[in-house]
Amino acid sequence: MAFKVKGKVKSGKGTRGGSPSKVKCVKVWTTWAMKKAKLIVHWGFIPLVIVVGMNSEPKPPLSQLLSPV
Repeated sequence: MAFKVKGKVKSGKGTRGGSPSKVKCVKVWTTWAMKKAKLIVHWGFIPLVIVVGMNSEPKPPLSQLLSPV
């Protein structure tokens, strides 16, 4: 079983070693950003619908917004 080490990885000399670490950094960052976006959308969608419903005309009571019918 291999363990991953967090932090900067030092590579060889020159520009040769710099490119793969930049690509890995971008992949890690985009994965992190997508996980956070998924979490925000997952937990924020229903409250957003309730807030938009409360600000619409005619103003329904909260119980009417939360009922399935």
